[in-house]
Amino acid sequence: MLEVEKVSAGYGMVQVLWDVSFRIDEKEIVSIIGPNGAGKTTLVKTIAGLIQARNGAIRFRGENIEKLPPYEIVKKGITLIPEGREIFPRLTVEENLLLGAYTINDKNAVKENKEKVYQIFPVLKKKEKALAQTLSGGEQQMLVICRSLMSNPDLLILDEPSLGLAPIIVEKVLDTLEMINEDGVTILLVEQNIRDSLNIAHRAYVLEEGTIIIEGKGRELLSNDHIKEVYLGI
Repeated sequence: MLEVEKVSAGYGMVQVLWDVSFRIDEKEIVSIIGPNGAGKTTLVKTIAGLIQARNGAIRFRGENIEKLPPYEIVKKGITLIPEGREIFPRLTVEENLLLGAYTINDKNAVKENKEKVYQIFPVLKKKEKALAQTLSGGEQQMLVICRSLMSNPDLLILDEPSLGLAPIIVEKVLDTLEMINEDGVTILLVEQNIRDSLNIAHRAYVLEEGTIIIEGKGRELLSNDHIKEVYLGI
């Protein structure tokens, strides 16, 4: 579905990514793990068109997208949930969701999508008229996931969805991602919660200092010596 080939990117004079290559197949969950400052957020922003790749190619279903603006990439079927729960705080839950469906012109389809996401997190249905800023941190994370699903993405990219959440909420979010994946949505997960992200990933890549250094099946990487020593403290 997605192929990233020898992509380099950065900010101004600072290069962050160096010839990064990886792939995501249809209906997979793929995790990108690595320490702070490794370039994980830069990588997903480059895929989403928020940062221009300096070289290399990004292909989505065989079509080059590295030069497209973000809104065109969304129309192709890629949605990014950025780090930090970027909600519209002074809009209601329902209004936040409707903004996620701006690429869909069919009002009936929008209504169906809204009811579908309310089934995933019923608490949002109960609070649909509440301002988004009144939600708890966990509820806000639920809201941004549901808002992203309103556009019917084929590929959902999440950047640190567990950041700042209580462990029980993290478990619910990850369970939900597995359910979304079972419904046919391909997922790219960037996450510092190494053990949990590798447990749900079909495959994973380790990004350090802007370069992919390890790749393999998610759960198998839990027994990799480098990962056990550097990330799991074993």
